[in-house]
Amino acid sequence: MAPNLEDRNSVFEFVVRQGNGVKGLVDSGLSTVPEAYVQPPEERIDKENAIKYDLPPIDLSKLDGRGPDHDEVANQIVRAVETLGFFQVVNHGVPLHLLESLKVSAHYFFSLPPQRKAVYLADVSPSPLVKYGTSYIPEKEKALGWKDYILMQYTNDDEALQHWPQEIKELLLEYLRSSTGMVKKLLQVTLGNLGVKPDDSMIDVLIGKKMLSMIFYPICPNPDLTLGVGRHSDIGTFTVLLQDEVGGLYVKIEQDTGYGKKGDWILIPPTPNALVINVGDMLQILSNGKYKSAEHIVCTSSTNSRVSVPIFIMPRETTKIAPLPQVVEKDGIAVYKEFVYVDYMNKVFANALDGKKSLDFAKISPA
Repeated sequence: MAPNLEDRNSVFEFVVRQGNGVKGLVDSGLSTVPEAYVQPPEERIDKENAIKYDLPPIDLSKLDGRGPDHDEVANQIVRAVETLGFFQVVNHGVPLHLLESLKVSAHYFFSLPPQRKAVYLADVSPSPLVKYGTSYIPEKEKALGWKDYILMQYTNDDEALQHWPQEIKELLLEYLRSSTGMVKKLLQVTLGNLGVKPDDSMIDVLIGKKMLSMIFYPICPNPDLTLGVGRHSDIGTFTVLLQDEVGGLYVKIEQDTGYGKKGDWILIPPTPNALVINVGDMLQILSNGKYKSAEHIVCTSSTNSRVSVPIFIMPRETTKIAPLPQVVEKDGIAVYKEFVYVDYMNKVFANALDGKKSLDFAKISPA
């Protein structure tokens, strides 16, 4: 039975608890966005005046070997992580046919009957490694996000093949395997720029936890009133993102740069064959603030449903995180305290999205 769209509790029951998701809401027929999804005006952005990111994607094939091409690409990566915290890459090692298959499979998965997806709701999922849901933390949000998702934790291939959804597990595992080399190269460049030569064990620790998601943003009748995902930064080391042709990803400029002025929003447009890379909070902390984890949002569309497929690359949960000693020695002071990564995770996952406020957990208060 379709919910009473004017009753927030009815909408919540239908979308969240019963597992119909936003897609079920849209499929039930609606001409306006329910009040539960209307974002406060201060959370919306002026998309018409947003800046369009127009730099070409970085060609990672030039990182192979040495010479001026390698150095130029390394410099491009460093400039991106020091300023916007977002960039796009090509020749990344992920097969292009796989990128297309992932997008098709995401649309297929979310087209499945609600009962097929609802078996992975947190309260009933057969495995803690798989969770189907909607919005971010619906119980704590002032306004719900216009998205549904399936989220999978990676432990090893055997458990993934046993527990991840049958329809998507093989493709997602191939996506993870084929992107790992790229992530290691990015860490070698970014840490190397900080005066650190990371060995394999250091890199393995910083990429030791991985979560993959397929996200579906249904067509929205009032996109100016809603957000797919509210303002936030990602909490890991790096995020690898495949976005489809619809677009909707916007990044906030943290300081005046060549991209624009502090506080401006910039659209990261879909680029054929490219993956989007963004800096997570842990890389900002390791660099003592030199690198910027990017605050970003996802807007909705009235004409097309959108899918994206991120891989969240994070440190192992037991890892102690703090600014790297080489950076602190150069800076003369540490901006962030030492903490165990799982404590940061637990703090973030206990609260609604709120820009980059999660970093306050790690900041050292001025004396």
